Amino acid sequence: MSNEPEVLSETQEQITTITLNRPHRRNAISGRMLGELTIALREAGNDPDVRCVILTGAGAGFCSGLDIKDTLAGTGIGSDPSAVGDSGAEIENLPTVVLQELDVPVIGVINGAAAGYGLDLALGCDMRIGSTSTRLLPGFAKRGVVPESGGTWYLPRLVGWSKACRIAMLGRDLDSAEALGIGLLDEVVGDDDLTATGRAWATEIAANAPLAIRSMKRLFREGLTEEFRPHSTKVLDETMRLFGTSDFREGITAFVEKRTPRFEGR
Repeated sequence: MSNEPEVLSETQEQITTITLNRPHRRNAISGRMLGELTIALREAGNDPDVRCVILTGAGAGFCSGLDIKDTLAGTGIGSDPSAVGDSGAEIENLPTVVLQELDVPVIGVINGAAAGYGLDLALGCDMRIGSTSTRLLPGFAKRGVVPESGGTWYLPRLVGWSKACRIAMLGRDLDSAEALGIGLLDEVVGDDDLTATGRAWATEIAANAPLAIRSMKRLFREGLTEEFRPHSTKVLDETMRLFGTSDFREGITAFVEKRTPRFEGR
């Protein structure tokens, strides 16, 4: 086993970049990668100085999904069907669950192909930027499985019921233009501009009030399963809490003084 980390994490200027790091396998997932990704996401979410996360892949692809070579060799995920069963016991440690519960905004910088688990991981990001080389490969039905890591939850919410069925049940590859047209990508840029565009979006988010951003994301997430009236009560309570922060006072002072605000997250 290589000593090279399978997930890289680096924080600069309040932005954490998390990189899937198995480029020799197009960042196909392994058990070790899942564990390292969970740790990296949790560390970013628990760091009050982190204001945005970028999730991407090393090399030519974002994530090619299950490492089929390892599975067929009996050393990878899914190689022992008898081990599958009580998966719910550890569900809180799955990276896709940690990602969904993260209050820090996550930008998926989707380089190359996102297939299977990689596609579900991309769907779990709050925003997705692709390039002309980006491809989304929802081939679950062709492999005898379902979108098991969030795709069944995200797809109908992102694109609607019939489009979700069309994407998952036909299992056709989507190029970047198709993915942009149906809303699975938010922007498509040239290959050479992908990293810089992701960084620019993250920098713009990081310049905004971090307490408000985290609250906003959490309320968006909770609002998906709440009725309007109780959700509105929760939003009002959160608004009153934010009124008492230094960031709120800085925001309105900067507006009156016609200058760029300097938020400190308190």
